[in-house]
Amino acid sequence: MMKKLLSTLLLSIGLLATAQVGIKTEAPKATLDVNGDVNFRNKIAVQNATDNSLFQGNNDQLLVSQGEGFAPIWKSLRIPEYEPNKFYLIYNNSFSDKVGITFSSSENSSVSMDSRGGTFTKGKQYSTLTNFKKINGLSQTITVYSTQSKAYFQFETVVQADFGGAGSTDNSIDYACGIFVDDKLVNLRQRNLKAITTSYPFLTHTQIGIVDNLSQGNHLVYVACTRLGSYGASGAGNTLTIGTNVYSNINSFISQSSLKVDVYEVPEVFNTIIN
Repeated sequence: MMKKLLSTLLLSIGLLATAQVGIKTEAPKATLDVNGDVNFRNKIAVQNATDNSLFQGNNDQLLVSQGEGFAPIWKSLRIPEYEPNKFYLIYNNSFSDKVGITFSSSENSSVSMDSRGGTFTKGKQYSTLTNFKKINGLSQTITVYSTQSKAYFQFETVVQADFGGAGSTDNSIDYACGIFVDDKLVNLRQRNLKAITTSYPFLTHTQIGIVDNLSQGNHLVYVACTRLGSYGASGAGNTLTIGTNVYSNINSFISQSSLKVDVYEVPEVFNTIIN
């Protein structure tokens, strides 16, 4: 009797090793075919085809099919889930430049003080603005994916002039810096750098620009500045530098320019959400 029971058990094991097994189905379509709910009380692992080791995946990974004939693999989420009609930070980056730009004493703008307001208007084409120079290291391409977006630009640099100690003389230089998107002016700030009692005065220049609803696709962003006018006993004299160190009282670390770009969007089209 024991011999017969053992033979039956071995035969059953052999059938299970080679046949398809169905739970609540008489026609299984896979090695294990479950017609109903499955409750895992412990771990799920995938066999590594290279060394046959078992990998249970990392926290927050998903088990993703690779198609028929291939074992599934663990994948990580690339982006979070989004709620409709809400803005999310989609793009964030910052750039720096230590080369900067220089304006000689003969490079004052031909735009008079009275006509500056009518000249430096939103949307003005870069090609129509004379005497502007680009800070090349801050020229970058960004991508917008949604028709509803808000792009924020923060530009910072150091502006310096080679004034000597002024004493009672009121020497100064007007200048302006603009943020451009696709060669159109989106933000501009004018300032004046004055001589002080010590040589080579400088100031920190900061400005923030905002653009709503850029079109979907790539956009070129850059910063350009101009020298507007010179005043005081030296007239048109003195050199103006922006984002570069020429004199010993500051270095390239202090004088460098930076541009920070943040793009918030109401998501519409997404890339693949898993790595």
